[in-house]
Amino acid sequence: MIGHGHIDPVWLWPWTEGVAVVHSTFRSALDRMKETSDLVFTASSAQFYQWVADNDPGMLTEIRQRIAEGRWNVVGGWWVEPDMNLPSGEAMVRQGLYGQLTLEKLVGKRAVVGFNPDSFGHPGTLPQIIRLQGMENYVFMRPAPHEKTIPADLFWWEGPDGSKVLTYRIQHSYNESRDVNRRINDVLKIAKEQPMMDFMAFFGVGDHGGGPTKINIESINGLKTEKGAPTVFYSSVDRYFEDVRAKGLNLPTVKDDLQHHAVGCYSAESAIKKNNRLSEAALVTAEKIATVGAVIWKAHYPKERFTDAWKQILFLQFHDSLAGSSLAVHSKDALEGHQYALNIAHTAAALAIQKLEWQIPSEDPESEYLVAFNPHAWEVTANMEYDLNHIPSPQVTDDRGQSLPAQYIQAQSVTGRRRILFNATLPPLGYRQFRIRKGEATPAESKVSADANRLENEFYRITFSPNGEIGIYDKEAGRDVFKGGATGCKGVIIDDPSDTWSHDVRDFTKNAPTEYNYVTKGEIGAFGKAKTIVLEKGALRAGVRVQSAWGNSDMTVDWLLTSGSRQIEALVSLNWHERLKMLKFSFPVDVESPVPTYETPYGVIVRKPNGEEDPGQRWIDVTGKRGADSYGLTVLNDAKYGYNVQENDLRITVTRSAPYAHHGPSPLSKLAPDTEVLWMDQGIQTLRLLLVPHKGSWQDINVPRMAEEFIAPPVITYQGIHRGTMPKSASFLAINTPNVIVSAIKQSETGSDLVIRLVETLGKAAAPVLRFPSVNISWRGNIKPFEIQTLRVNPQTGNIKEVNLLEE
Repeated sequence: MIGHGHIDPVWLWPWTEGVAVVHSTFRSALDRMKETSDLVFTASSAQFYQWVADNDPGMLTEIRQRIAEGRWNVVGGWWVEPDMNLPSGEAMVRQGLYGQLTLEKLVGKRAVVGFNPDSFGHPGTLPQIIRLQGMENYVFMRPAPHEKTIPADLFWWEGPDGSKVLTYRIQHSYNESRDVNRRINDVLKIAKEQPMMDFMAFFGVGDHGGGPTKINIESINGLKTEKGAPTVFYSSVDRYFEDVRAKGLNLPTVKDDLQHHAVGCYSAESAIKKNNRLSEAALVTAEKIATVGAVIWKAHYPKERFTDAWKQILFLQFHDSLAGSSLAVHSKDALEGHQYALNIAHTAAALAIQKLEWQIPSEDPESEYLVAFNPHAWEVTANMEYDLNHIPSPQVTDDRGQSLPAQYIQAQSVTGRRRILFNATLPPLGYRQFRIRKGEATPAESKVSADANRLENEFYRITFSPNGEIGIYDKEAGRDVFKGGATGCKGVIIDDPSDTWSHDVRDFTKNAPTEYNYVTKGEIGAFGKAKTIVLEKGALRAGVRVQSAWGNSDMTVDWLLTSGSRQIEALVSLNWHERLKMLKFSFPVDVESPVPTYETPYGVIVRKPNGEEDPGQRWIDVTGKRGADSYGLTVLNDAKYGYNVQENDLRITVTRSAPYAHHGPSPLSKLAPDTEVLWMDQGIQTLRLLLVPHKGSWQDINVPRMAEEFIAPPVITYQGIHRGTMPKSASFLAINTPNVIVSAIKQSETGSDLVIRLVETLGKAAAPVLRFPSVNISWRGNIKPFEIQTLRVNPQTGNIKEVNLLEE
């Protein structure tokens, strides 16, 4: 019998109420322990213990005493119990890093059990992450048996890299406010089908906290002496896993993610999801630049501010927060929190590069100078943009004097400034200076062109239908990317009467006749009545703007194509004013036997093209057969997490206009009049897309590196005129292996060592070599498919050692 009090620090209440709920729940649990000498209580979330330490140090002393007695079980090891589908792999690393170190500091103990009973699905890459954080066991509840069939409720969960954790699925509920017989019966119903004879039954008031009740305790004490009842006793989650491990049971192994529950939460509340992704990326980029800067050019590394920013992001990843299943007032709080983290990240990166810029010579007063910093440990070629004072016939040259393709595009201001666009190659994790001055007015040869119905470069000819869909003709492949020609990026409208979570829905175009009674009309329309105009047309890049509408909503998509590029960029601005409707972008890839691949946190997963809604990270790919050859399309984005693939039709969920926190099965009409309903995603939202048609597989074009470059572009800084001693171009860290990314570089939590995270991304073993050219250090290692490796570098001695995700 596991005494518990599940706490949602935000859900149908703001986080400030959650702080009070933590205090009252922990107080109640401690009081019940005084009354019942063998009662044991289990609680997770380092953030909760931090609130206790800040507000009631005496309570923390009591908790430490109960931990020493074995009666208070600290589980989870993470900052909160987050959504498990939407945070990035690096954010999951930080959940454990800051969670475990905080628990050790406050209560003298780290968790050995990962604990996310209420999260809405769990990625198959999780076993490796939590094992590297010191946890060899895991507890979850969702998906339930009707949502996911697994061979047993106690099993070995194995990740793609081979890591295993012993995992337990809670039967029916983690809450029980009254007599515990219901929880006992939940276990007895399934006990004969299971490979074990020992089970955990959770009791206590939860969600808004509360913990074990006197009624709970009376009923458990009664069961202890009841004839014919199973043996029941107070215990902890830790003790349960110790006991079942000691029995040496023959348990099944599951090699899969644990899905699906509440698929609407992959897409509910667009703003919090986009800001999460941008905040994660901005902090990782800032840490890389500031870490290298602190070693090489004596920049400031704001460790405490970075930690504060991460903890803000991690709290906002709580499952009812990032999932979009909380209140409108929390969405406002989340916006403030993400802006706080973004400001810390952008300020730290800017100040670090400014200190570098002051040391790079830029001595011609007739020229303008820019410095671009590449945050990736491999060479990157990219378009760069910056608003400058107007220079007639601008000539852009790099540090070697090489002239670069450039053009003016629409500026941020209509007065005095012009926006320069140029394309250049940057060294691995390093910078390059660029000089802009008046040049000769000689037109450059252009291989990109546009008119109102066409956009074209060396590789693609893009056309636009009257409704605003696009067609892509792949010149090298000699055929259209989309089935039927100009049918790509169709804005499909789907009737979506489901609640905020979309309970029991798997495919939004199909009815789900369960207690939630999801009955949909399916697809009910599409954006159309398109107008197209040429947005820009230069030697380097051309663009076409497509404006379309449906119902009360309108949308603008700027399609951009660069000379020499196989990537097609789209900037989307959606002005949405619908209710109980969903917008999906449809990309019907013209292939046979399609295979969908989704990015997951520090990994990938192949799923079936069955039309069901699935979670993903920054990209999704559909590859299939064209005759004997493989061909496919990868779509990347900076804001969305919900996808589905029906046969060859790849779809991204752009928005769901659900009400805030409507939990079925009660119909919305019975809960509140329409005038009292607050609706999500009303108004303008934006996102970026990158479309990459390709021969062969997604591995052949290295989509994981492409995603890193897409979400974290070069950071550009303006230079004044001054002398300097730093070179005009330099690289500080380079990796030689294409299938291994350097996903994070930071200062260690203790001391000032460098922490470098490597992730294998293509499913191939490798022998990566890291080189630090500026300090003449190198490292060679071996990495397994989809393995995460963390290195700790002493910059003074050059000593490099492999550590776990807690940097030990």
